[in-house]
Amino acid sequence: MRKKNVVLENVPVTGYAAEGKALARVDGKVIFIEGGVVPGDVVDVRLSKSKKDWAEGKATHIRSYSDQRTEPFCEHFGICGGCKWQMLPYDQQMAYKQQQVEDNLKRIGHLEFPPLEPILGAEHIRRYRNKLEFTFSNKAYLTDAEMPAKGEEIPRRNAIGFHIPRLFDKVLDIKTCHLMEEPANLIKNTIRAYAEKHDLSYYDIRQQTGWLRNLVLRICSTGEVMANLVVHHEDEALKGLLDHLLEQVPAITTLLYTINPKKNDSIFDLEPKTWFGKGYVEEKLEDFTFKIGPKSFFQTNTFQGEALYKVTREFAGLTGKETVYDLYCGTGSIGIFVSRQAGKVVGIELIPEAIADAKENAAMNNVTNAEFFAGDVIDIADDAFFAAHGAPDVIITDPPRAGMHEKLTAKLLEVAAPRIVYVSCNPATQARDLALLAEKYTIERVRPVDMFPHTHHIENVVLLQRRY
Repeated sequence: MRKKNVVLENVPVTGYAAEGKALARVDGKVIFIEGGVVPGDVVDVRLSKSKKDWAEGKATHIRSYSDQRTEPFCEHFGICGGCKWQMLPYDQQMAYKQQQVEDNLKRIGHLEFPPLEPILGAEHIRRYRNKLEFTFSNKAYLTDAEMPAKGEEIPRRNAIGFHIPRLFDKVLDIKTCHLMEEPANLIKNTIRAYAEKHDLSYYDIRQQTGWLRNLVLRICSTGEVMANLVVHHEDEALKGLLDHLLEQVPAITTLLYTINPKKNDSIFDLEPKTWFGKGYVEEKLEDFTFKIGPKSFFQTNTFQGEALYKVTREFAGLTGKETVYDLYCGTGSIGIFVSRQAGKVVGIELIPEAIADAKENAAMNNVTNAEFFAGDVIDIADDAFFAAHGAPDVIITDPPRAGMHEKLTAKLLEVAAPRIVYVSCNPATQARDLALLAEKYTIERVRPVDMFPHTHHIENVVLLQRRY
């Protein structure tokens, strides 16, 4: 079993581990399995890595199916890299996510904590994203059924869709995606049809040639629709394509285009140009309105974003007098959301453009008790900053997946605010940080929130109370 490429037959799948991999045990050895299997399946597994106590592999054949399975709803399931848990009923997804949070707190953090509060599931389990990015490629990924017979030339086909996992230059052509409300598919398919009719070139990421690169969509609960078409260079074909898109999809409220001649797909250092509309969309959380531009960060699930913020606000236990620090505040959404219950809000975020959005959002919502500052939290949150803006009664921290920097956890221990609410999109790094904060804090409440149905990703909110 320590050799690679060994095939294990008739392996019973018993559970899930980190990153959504299925879990099995063979002769006391833990096997992590990829390939869309669920607990209760019996599978053959080809090992790709094998160590003394554990191994990794991919399911090559399902011998018998679990009674937990349900029928996937997407024709691209198993090939596309998204929505990998479609075959698992939603109540089972939530149960495994809840268990994942508990396991991380126990096994990584070695923490003491009260029983987890029930995971807050999503009401909308399809078409829940407010942002999607599609990629154009002249190298469509071909399924086994689409591959030519041996000896025949492999056809070159265009695609607009999502990158195949671990294949940076191959894109799966997506006709219907269930992650976003219409007119998302209509916009994408309208561009595809026009491009084919007028022989517009799709980008080749290896050769750095071609014209059509990316399509970024935002569809808000307010009904506003933003489309940003990213192309490699200026071209006279642009006007015809954009005008045709507006004619065919009148639901678009803002249409932009961005010229990206770079080797990478990032647009944060580029300037989108407005072709139609006001250049941004507006989204609502409760009765707060947020302006979202083509480069703004915002929670990608509006419905569950509001639910997450309600849990955060509840955990903060505000009475109207507290000074609240919102670390990694982004465009200020959490700080603004809790502002009516706080005495003062101080937000800190690394990206200057996000802070500009935060200030504008505060003004738009008549929030006068919030201030926002651009810079690295580690550098800004020093003694002088706290002296100038007041000692925090509550700190809300919502770091990226990598968690908080060790210097920040040390600073939080030094500042010793009475309460910390830690919002995390990665319970593993959250558990690591909580272990460091355990020097002065006890865990009072824990509640997972499911932001991304049909994936293994989970958000988690923890309330910390200072012991002394």
